[in-house]
Amino acid sequence: MGGDSREKVARVLEIYTKLMNGALVNKSSEAVKYHTSERSIQRDIDDIRNFLDETDDNGGIINTVIYDRMRKGYRLERIYDIKLTNPEILAICKILLDSRALRKDEMNEILKKLINCCVPEENRRQVNELISNESFHYIQPQHGKKFLQTMWDIGTATEEQKLIDFSYQGVRGSQAHHRIVEPAAIMNAGMYFYMAGFIKNTDDLNNLGALDDLNPTIYRIDRMENLVITDEHFKRPYKDRFQEGEFRKRIQFMFGGKLRKARFKYKGYSLEAVEDRLPTAMNVLHIYGYERRCSS
Repeated sequence: MGGDSREKVARVLEIYTKLMNGALVNKSSEAVKYHTSERSIQRDIDDIRNFLDETDDNGGIINTVIYDRMRKGYRLERIYDIKLTNPEILAICKILLDSRALRKDEMNEILKKLINCCVPEENRRQVNELISNESFHYIQPQHGKKFLQTMWDIGTATEEQKLIDFSYQGVRGSQAHHRIVEPAAIMNAGMYFYMAGFIKNTDDLNNLGALDDLNPTIYRIDRMENLVITDEHFKRPYKDRFQEGEFRKRIQFMFGGKLRKARFKYKGYSLEAVEDRLPTAMNVLHIYGYERRCSS
């Protein structure tokens, strides 16, 4: 009797292993292989089903045994409860590639990790093929700098409300400026990542007014050098926090300064494109085929 039990356990484990490896299990073939009845194989499969149902929390993967009528056998079906779907990961990869915000080696490494972590193994080849051409012809930004760690440090300082100290080389002038800033937010626009922050010092007479400005100053992160998170904390009440979501609705280009209202006339075929680009624009009136809009 003990021998029969050991044989059954070994048989169930072998069938289970076969299913987990993606193989098809045919009752008739298994019955012949193990010198038993098809009914016994069916009971083995039912035991495996029950086991999988009781242990369905497997890192976001739900395993179940189903009968495949086309292939005339049982196979394992995996439902990825947490992992991104194939269309979702494809969309993310395309958005990343279109941003052109990172060096090519960094972009390729991130895409590789995304696909390996989030795409089922059987679909990885297809996803890779769908992005291969764009990935091959990817052109990195001209600055060629690695800044992901700097961006993370800025995020840490923002979360912990600590001042940051850095040198900044702007577009104009050849001399870098020393800055001590309250970091407020990290944003991406076009090909670059930016930090919005409130200046606490300045060595530039042209920017003295920025010390009392209620609007943040915008810095391109790849132009920030020698960044240090200081031990000095700042306090900004929750009601006065910088809301990057609202900021992005109104700012098309990453330049600081006071908000202004603009009234413009649009005559074209795609009003939807204007509304997507300027989400705060309000329709004032419609005259002779022109859309008159007001945006802040």
